[in-house]
This record gives sequence, C-alpha cells and structure tokens, in this order.
Amino acid sequence: MATPSISTSFIGEFEAGVHMAYQRMGSKLRNTVRTRNGVKNKTTFQKIGKGFATTKARHGNIAPMNLAHTNVSVTVEDFFAGEWVDDLDQLRINPR
Repeated sequence: MATPSISTSFIGEFEAGVHMAYQRMGSKLRNTVRTRNGVKNKTTFQKIGKGFATTKARHGNIAPMNLAHTNVSVTVEDFFAGEWVDDLDQLRINPR
C-alpha cells in the first residue's frame, strides 16, 4: 500500500491562501475592537462588568443587570521580543 503524499504545488498553493487570508484578517477584525485616534501616550477605556441572562415569561418584566462600569488606563508603548531559533529547528519547520 502506497503512503499518501502531498505535492509541493499543493503545499505552495495552500500556504499562499493562508497568507492571503491572514493579511486580510486585520480589516475583518477592525470593527470588533475599540480604537482611538490621536492618542499620544495614555488613554482610558470603559470596562463593563459581567452580566447574566435570565428567562422570562411572555409579557414578563426583565430585571436590569446594573453592570459595574470601571475605567481601565492604557499606556501606548512599543514592545519588542526576540527569540533564538536553531537552524536545524528552522529546517524542520520550513524545509525549503
């Protein structure tokens, strides 16, 4: 019985598709986060506490959750991190 193999052209095509999808991911995720323009060093965002949904009868009243609102301070800074990668490990990950 022959062992299944994946052709090099399929690997290249799949890799290109994954790269394209993740490059567009930033624009897809943009509307899911809060952004502020013109922030120099520090800003604050509101954080809303946890809430719980409840069931209700038809035409029944819904009790408000009265969630706690707190301010969260954010400092805008650039962070950098380096990681050493062994050449043999790199070949194992990306055999090109």
